[in-house]
Amino acid sequence: MTTASPSVFLLMVNGQVESAQFPEYDDLYCKYCFVYGQDWAPTAGLEEGISQMTSKSQDVRQALVWNFPIDVTFKSTNPYGWPQIVLSVYGPDVFGNDVVRGYGAVHVPFSPGRHKRTIPMFVPESTSKLQKFTSWFMGRRPEYTDPKVVAQGEGREVTRVCSQGFVTLLFNIVTKDMRKLGYDTGPTDTQGVSGPSLPQGFPQ
Repeated sequence: MTTASPSVFLLMVNGQVESAQFPEYDDLYCKYCFVYGQDWAPTAGLEEGISQMTSKSQDVRQALVWNFPIDVTFKSTNPYGWPQIVLSVYGPDVFGNDVVRGYGAVHVPFSPGRHKRTIPMFVPESTSKLQKFTSWFMGRRPEYTDPKVVAQGEGREVTRVCSQGFVTLLFNIVTKDMRKLGYDTGPTDTQGVSGPSLPQGFPQ
């Protein structure tokens, strides 16, 4: 008795939004969401989340540590529209208003195993000094109404932005049935859990 060939493959993503470096800011929290193509669908886990607020560490790194978990599973029939994770970091300004401190996005890694990604963050800027002063005084900094536009190219060329800060993510990726559908993502595509090697410098 032959088993039917699979019609979809699975992408299992877990890990964490580990930490951030924002030298000029403190007391920040992070939101994440996933952006993916129309052939993709989540089957388990959470597509979005919001972390706790954290303060800078007292050592020389002055890292903002969240260790906020990510856990989601997707199914799809083709790799087009491979999921991206979009991050938005917020914190209080001098008046106590929550304002955006950075946006960033990165594709979920394609190959199974453990991966570390450091994402450069940016914020939209006002187009004039008057608008910049007004937005600072009113506590209404420029921000995207939908952070998911960060993962899209359309319209981005007309947006003035300023780079600030970095966020570090850890991913553990497992794929299932991709090879059976003709896709080669690397050395291991498993029915269970792959056995990746740890990155250089990672404690054993």
